[in-house]
Amino acid sequence: MWDNAPLLRGMASMLFFCSIVVVLYGGAHYVVHMPKLLPIKSVRLANAPERVMSDEVRAVVRQVVQGNFLTVDIDTLRRSLEKLSWVRNVSVRREFPNGLVVQFEEHQALARWNDVALVNRQGEVFTAETMQVLPRFTGYEGTSAEVAQQYAKFGAQLAALNLQVKQLSLSPRHAWQLRLSNDMVVELGREALSQRLARFIAVYPYGLAPQGDAEREIQVVDMRYRNGYAVRRRQGNA
Repeated sequence: MWDNAPLLRGMASMLFFCSIVVVLYGGAHYVVHMPKLLPIKSVRLANAPERVMSDEVRAVVRQVVQGNFLTVDIDTLRRSLEKLSWVRNVSVRREFPNGLVVQFEEHQALARWNDVALVNRQGEVFTAETMQVLPRFTGYEGTSAEVAQQYAKFGAQLAALNLQVKQLSLSPRHAWQLRLSNDMVVELGREALSQRLARFIAVYPYGLAPQGDAEREIQVVDMRYRNGYAVRRRQGNA
């Protein structure tokens, strides 16, 4: 092999080429990772969050953003920002030559969930603090989206009576109960929900709507009967 001049020349050329590649890669890696090359000078918010605290955002940025424009880990920044209260989703992108752009999607609270959390308009449970007056949802794990959907359906039906759902409960047996804005409780059970609520709406103006002190004593209306309903008054008289 050592007497084969063409082979030796080929090996030398290959070694020289590999050396050049290694040097270029090392130099490029060094240059790219130089902190003074394209340093991050600004982090801009694409929208103005209503709930997310700017101080919390700045604290996360100071803690997480490292490196320069080319090496900054935007996925880590995104995941860190998504841990803040009221944040549902975050997108982060580079803005040449030395900036980052952050866009927040915030949770829009729809109701309180089991008195320990909140539910957003997509039916997702999240944890945050608010003084906002909200309806109350009660349900078991994994049912928040279903409860939110039924809330919208029941609310649309009750609009004809100018009533709102104040509290919506789903029992472990999958039975539904509504507390209305006038504090009247409506038992709908587990099936034919829209039909039962429609019957309630039909009879409400004629026998259930408050018309005086005696009528206001109605506490619960049970619509689970096939062709009628039962009423329970505050004193326990049906």
